[in-house]
Amino acid sequence: MPVSLARRSLTSSATPNPILATFMRGGTSKGIYLNRVHLPADTAAWDPIFLGMMGSPDPKYGRQLNGMGGGISSLSKVCVVGSPTDEQRAAGIDVAYTFAQVGIRDEIVDYSGNCGNLSSMIGVFALDEGLVAAPRVCDADVNAHAPTVTVSAFNTNTQKRIDTTFPVSLASGQPIAVLDLEQEAMAGVHGRASRVVLDFVSPGGARTGKLLPSGQPTDALPFVSADGVRADVPASLVDATNPTVFVPLEGLRGVLQHSESVDFTSVPVELAVEQLRRAGAERMGLDPETQAQPKIAVVSEPAPDDMEADIVVHAYSMGVLHKAVPMTVGLCLGVAAGKEGTIPWKIARARMGAVSLPHDGEHMVRIRHPGGIVIVGSAAKDGEVTSAKVIRTGRRLMKGVVWW
Repeated sequence: MPVSLARRSLTSSATPNPILATFMRGGTSKGIYLNRVHLPADTAAWDPIFLGMMGSPDPKYGRQLNGMGGGISSLSKVCVVGSPTDEQRAAGIDVAYTFAQVGIRDEIVDYSGNCGNLSSMIGVFALDEGLVAAPRVCDADVNAHAPTVTVSAFNTNTQKRIDTTFPVSLASGQPIAVLDLEQEAMAGVHGRASRVVLDFVSPGGARTGKLLPSGQPTDALPFVSADGVRADVPASLVDATNPTVFVPLEGLRGVLQHSESVDFTSVPVELAVEQLRRAGAERMGLDPETQAQPKIAVVSEPAPDDMEADIVVHAYSMGVLHKAVPMTVGLCLGVAAGKEGTIPWKIARARMGAVSLPHDGEHMVRIRHPGGIVIVGSAAKDGEVTSAKVIRTGRRLMKGVVWW
């Protein structure tokens, strides 16, 4: 018997339960995509809906078995996509969307940042839902397998524009996203899939309004060890796509008194990283209690025999080592590597050389993370970052209804 959307929860809510939804993979994350028209007009009413969908809070087990979540931050996400305002449409924006990071063990739904991975599927979802009034189709060139569509989206979290370009089929007369072309392989995802180009337009100051919120390319963050010893740890505080605290591995080793390899999943390291993240948040003018923002990443030089990477990163999301790298952190790292004086710039410059890191123009940085390699690019003009790009893949997993 088909599920009726007229069915309501036992509460007095007028929101359908279940609700129409699409479940998709974007990059190395998975999440629920919702059409804005199916949610309450008052965004303050969204939290219990998203928590119920994901199976949160789950304070005892942290597995979210009672919902769609997967017990880790990259699997506990929601995107709400809808029509742009008249002003946004006049500026060439096709859709507007809001990203929600749903807490796992707690009841926190965080809207302070964006998700680069799930952003890669916003255009696909919008096209599927008929939200794009006039899709812009580009004919295939000699190196492509299919024509492509570019969808311009406005992210309400960061007040930034993100363009996604992906292949489509025109067989039905209307463009339909084609995601199973064997064009790209992604570290952390089995197999090959269609190329999705993600372009963050003018990504600087996504949260704080400044690329360097403290005004300096490198700062010193206060740190207090478990035995009360105080020290300063160098860090670069950069806000591009999402604000991120970049700490050099040597600085972390110094305060932890580690001379050998660091176990990034150990409790002492995670506690130290969180303390530095909170210190960085205060220096950036952000709330240190908001665990999703800023992110923090430990960066280091590649091994001498590692010829595939320019910089190595271990990023943390919601206090836990990410199995790959949050894409907004990867993009922020790519931008930081082109900003003179930052810690990522010093590391990348040592490997790539000054010629490869111009003040203006485009540059690419090869980033090694725990899951493999990702290449990110950024462009600058007159010292201002104009774009940050990365290639992702994605897949539709399910379309139907979800209970909350």
